[in-house]
Amino acid sequence: MKSLLVTSLLSLAAALVVWALWASGVLASAQAVFILPRAGTSAVAAPQTSVATLLILAAGLITGLTVERAGARRALIYIGIALLLLCLSSFLASAFFKVDVVFVPVAMAACAAGLAVQVKRLRQTDMELTRNIMCAASEVNQLEGAEAGARLISGLKLLEAVLPLDEAIIFHPDANGQLVPVARTRGKSSNGKIEADRNSTWRAGLQLCERAAESGQIVTATKDAESANRQSSVASVAVPLCHEGRALGALLLRLREAFDESDRPLLSAVGAQLARSFQRDEARKEMHGKAIATFLSRRGSARRLEAFRVVSGLLTEQRFGAEVLSETSDGQAVAYLDGTIAYLNPHMLEAARIEADEAAHVDLFTLLDRFRAGVFDEPTIAVRRVLQTGNAYERELYYPDRNQTLLLRIALCFTRRASDDAEAQPICLAITVRDVTRMKELDKLKSDMISLMSHELRTPITSINGFAELLAMDDGVPAESREFLNIIVSESQRLSRMIDTFLSVTKLEAADKQEVMKIPLKLDDVVGDMVVNLQPLAKKKRIRLVQQPNGRLPPVAADKSLITQCVANLIDNAIKYSPEKTTVSVSTELEADAVRVLVEDRGYGIPPESIDRVWEKFYRVARDGQEKDAETTGLGLSFVREVIEQHGGSVALESEVGRGSKFSFTLPRL
Repeated sequence: MKSLLVTSLLSLAAALVVWALWASGVLASAQAVFILPRAGTSAVAAPQTSVATLLILAAGLITGLTVERAGARRALIYIGIALLLLCLSSFLASAFFKVDVVFVPVAMAACAAGLAVQVKRLRQTDMELTRNIMCAASEVNQLEGAEAGARLISGLKLLEAVLPLDEAIIFHPDANGQLVPVARTRGKSSNGKIEADRNSTWRAGLQLCERAAESGQIVTATKDAESANRQSSVASVAVPLCHEGRALGALLLRLREAFDESDRPLLSAVGAQLARSFQRDEARKEMHGKAIATFLSRRGSARRLEAFRVVSGLLTEQRFGAEVLSETSDGQAVAYLDGTIAYLNPHMLEAARIEADEAAHVDLFTLLDRFRAGVFDEPTIAVRRVLQTGNAYERELYYPDRNQTLLLRIALCFTRRASDDAEAQPICLAITVRDVTRMKELDKLKSDMISLMSHELRTPITSINGFAELLAMDDGVPAESREFLNIIVSESQRLSRMIDTFLSVTKLEAADKQEVMKIPLKLDDVVGDMVVNLQPLAKKKRIRLVQQPNGRLPPVAADKSLITQCVANLIDNAIKYSPEKTTVSVSTELEADAVRVLVEDRGYGIPPESIDRVWEKFYRVARDGQEKDAETTGLGLSFVREVIEQHGGSVALESEVGRGSKFSFTLPRL
């Protein structure tokens, strides 16, 4: 009713304006066009003022209500037909009845009222759309974790943590399209000196940024040796800040070391994140302006409103993820690629020992610093590895002061595209922390129980075997009884081997049942100890056992006892299956993000059909048509694979019959 009342008043007001024009005689010349007097007849009579006023107001009111109820597009058809009929009536009435039906004022009143009501409807739609956009912008800002300026500084801090940064500057176009600096940071190791040719250096960096913004590609420049000696920075890198094909600025980095090509994905991801921050900030500024175009079409405004409703629904569905994460038993955190934290669930706050009022001031590295441990002492290295490779970082962290074990996982999340050809883009980092203390305690309890049972069984079996052997050695025992005693000895020994096999299988099928204590470990030291310990066995078989050490290897996070056993198994196998007067060499080498241990022999080799199966449990290779070795259980290599994969590494084998074999495994470096 309120809307109808406003429409009626607005329509009458528009009609009154037209009536005033008619009453003042302004429309007389236009009205004469639609009158046809006959030759020799008197002039056409004008209607009474009251009747004309009623016709004008009625036309405006009816038109306004029609536009309000039916909409401008449908009402236009009805109004057009009515005006056409009224125009025809004007000609007929003036020609035959000498009456003026005031067609022009009536038509103008109808058009003015319809236009006024349509503008009112557009204004209402625009106001509703503006209110919804403002509300949505406020809610999204709460999820972003920081304002645009703070996000820029946070992004620079992230780069400073993972790159040998001397200086970083963010440029953004001003009103004239010229790049101007909006944020800047200097590396911790920067000497702070001002270069003698600062102006030329600044111009060179600005030109580099302009090239990057124009091309949309990362542009690098390396200084010559003389400049490198005089200045702290060695290389300059310009990263374009592009969002949906539009350049929103550039990021200039001055590095103390040569640019590493493997950092390109990292810089592209951070540049895209900074560009999105600029894009959101510009969109919010433009949102406060007057959108005149929305008044031109009611249909266009309705489409904008529907588009907003779709976006609002998508935002609501995305917020479901955060609500679900708050109900999980694991600690969950989501971090943007500029290092700011988007979300922390209550369990993450509890695991990191962060108060709720402190959560708003926590960034990515502040959070990860709360989980520092022996094998997780440098969070920046872990984050850099995840950003560069896209592979998740996962470690078990033990805190002896509170007797707690946490499983930490840092993963890079990507967009999911409908097309398989489209490349997935990184969007955020997901940090998961799981308390596995209770699980470790239960596993240890099960392991202790199995160990206890095995010892309780082994003790009586050993006694049976020992006493049976003593009785069998007695010459006074009858031959038939001695045969029975030999059977007892043989079967007790077989039962003992079965118990040993059972324990090995238990360890292999549930490797996490062992108490794994990962510490920084030098694989060169482990290999050296095993080579010394197994030298007597190698000399006994007249085999030369040598080590090729590499003293520049970084440490790995591993359980020393398990890795030592793995190295011992590989060396023992190489000695066991090598002929006399051959060499078994053990070496270590550094790969991209891992350390490899390689055991090479000049033995009999492994047939191609058996290469993929040697890592299976109980599998033994038959050599030269002979029966498989009955003394082995086929569990040594399987044990190696289980332990290495448990540590996040991998095993490999290269072999050729008659030429020897190369067994190796890799472990992630710290």
